[in-house]
Amino acid sequence: MTEQIRLNKYLASCGLASRREADELIKAGKVIVNDKVVDTPGVSITEKDIIKVNGKVIKPEKKEYVIFNKPPGYITSSEDEKRRKTIYDVLPEKYKGLKPAGRLDKDTSGLLILTNDGELINKLTHPKNKVPKVYSVIAEGKVTAEDLAKFHKGIEIEKGKIAYAEAIILDYSNAQTTLQMTLYQGYNRQIRRMLEAVGHPVAALKRIAHANIRVEGLKKGQSRYLSAQEVRELKNYLVKYNHVQDLHHMPRYTDKH
Repeated sequence: MTEQIRLNKYLASCGLASRREADELIKAGKVIVNDKVVDTPGVSITEKDIIKVNGKVIKPEKKEYVIFNKPPGYITSSEDEKRRKTIYDVLPEKYKGLKPAGRLDKDTSGLLILTNDGELINKLTHPKNKVPKVYSVIAEGKVTAEDLAKFHKGIEIEKGKIAYAEAIILDYSNAQTTLQMTLYQGYNRQIRRMLEAVGHPVAALKRIAHANIRVEGLKKGQSRYLSAQEVRELKNYLVKYNHVQDLHHMPRYTDKH
């Protein structure tokens, strides 16, 4: 670090927390800069400053970026008071210090991006950024074009919460509909609740892409580091990304696992 940087951004870059979590740490008076408590997230620091959080000196760490094909039946958490299985029961030990960029519910499978780069997590997950997440969905019954129009217009999944999605019907078979759905929001169990609202419960749900990162090539339970090129492309994508997309030009991701 050779120039000034905002304190909250620095904490996020050290992998300590996301930008929002860093803001809360600072506001709570838990961050000390050069032996003085700082409670303003936007204050600027330099490489000469000594930063402590809860009395411990914080320094930048080597950034790691991993993708994981989460199997169903595991929660996206490091621990669970109900003693349910978590993704860290599946992930190799070397990845267990990394945090997921967003969550998948217990019964949903597919792509999770894990990293110690809090700044990247913030860019991927902050609601204002509207970064797309693409899902392969099998729903009970025959989903119609009218249902898709409702998804695009917005469905109230609870009072004051309007959920939107872009959706394409890919196939009808065995009294079920296979869809590709893209979300720009992150409400809890959003796709399941939207399909239930139109009378088509979800039979299977898998995230196949997040931003420009895809799950192809990873079987359930597998994980790997992103290459340096993949990390660069992801960061460039997030810089250039414009969330307004034409439904007819949505990429049609394939899913073979």
